[in-house]
Amino acid sequence: MRDLSLQRPASFDERPAFFDQMRQYLIFSRPFTLIAPMLGVASGALTAWGSRHSAFSMVFSWDLVILVAVASLAAGLLNAASNGLNQIYDLEIDRINKPDRPLVTEAISLRGAHICTWFLYVLSVGMTWPIVADPNLTWAERWTAPLAQHECFFFYLTAAVFTWIYSMPAFGRTKRLTFGANLTIAIPRGLMLKVAGWSVLAGISAVEPWFIGLCFFFFLIGAASTKDFSDMKGDGHGKCLTLPRRFGVRRAATYIAPCFVLPWLLIPLGVFLNIDGQPILSGDPVLLVLLGLSLATWGGYTVYLILRDPEALSRMENHPSWKHMYLMMFWAQMGFALAYLVRL
Repeated sequence: MRDLSLQRPASFDERPAFFDQMRQYLIFSRPFTLIAPMLGVASGALTAWGSRHSAFSMVFSWDLVILVAVASLAAGLLNAASNGLNQIYDLEIDRINKPDRPLVTEAISLRGAHICTWFLYVLSVGMTWPIVADPNLTWAERWTAPLAQHECFFFYLTAAVFTWIYSMPAFGRTKRLTFGANLTIAIPRGLMLKVAGWSVLAGISAVEPWFIGLCFFFFLIGAASTKDFSDMKGDGHGKCLTLPRRFGVRRAATYIAPCFVLPWLLIPLGVFLNIDGQPILSGDPVLLVLLGLSLATWGGYTVYLILRDPEALSRMENHPSWKHMYLMMFWAQMGFALAYLVRL
């Protein structure tokens, strides 16, 4: 007769396996990269709230908090979907460049990756439908608001399409193109991200959010290439003609260098340029000038790190310039929110 006291229920053994699988999907989403878009949308919304175009007139409400939280979460989930899609179509490249990723190690299946990715696309875009920049609407009325008022939803939908264009051969796979790759990164993650965040709490017809978005667009059009230098071997296998593969490491480093400095000088310019008798940027002028100069100085230091030894970009997986690019993005997002919420 068997001693049943020594037998463990099947669920006891299955539980660790389930959690390990969930951990692999979390790694698959690349969680560190989700911070920038979430912060960007939150910053864009707070910038709109503090601007002269705010639909909410700097009046606090819990609806405002929920709108910003939902939009920020959706941005993170959409970026996770984009990361998943990119890994699916970069599988052969990642076998060389990123051999420890879950799809390469078969910690998750290709079928599971597809299901997870497309679920995240539907969830992230769909949850932005009730985000309408009108403080007078109830939540029920937000769902049934006129189509034209769902600006935030259409920004997220357009951003999703850009990720398909970047990764999927059926949509063009601009990742393989020298300039097309950076363009399809800089438009949704630079220009549109800030305006999408703005659309949570204000209309997008003003010049101001687009001007702010341009600063991030011009930064990312060059800075996005920092990740390409260490991936040259795998990108060659995948026939992706990135900037360093086309022009060589040294010339490519020289080409992207101005993008770390010049875009941020647009911020002080926006303080002094007027439209209809008012500055383009309606935040605190002193804080905005300091933000622009601090970012340009930081960018200059990053350029120094890049140009003193360009070949190191291709030897190191996480070159300091890549880390500085992310940190500069974080400071730029936080700095804009601060400059619009605080008045000196």
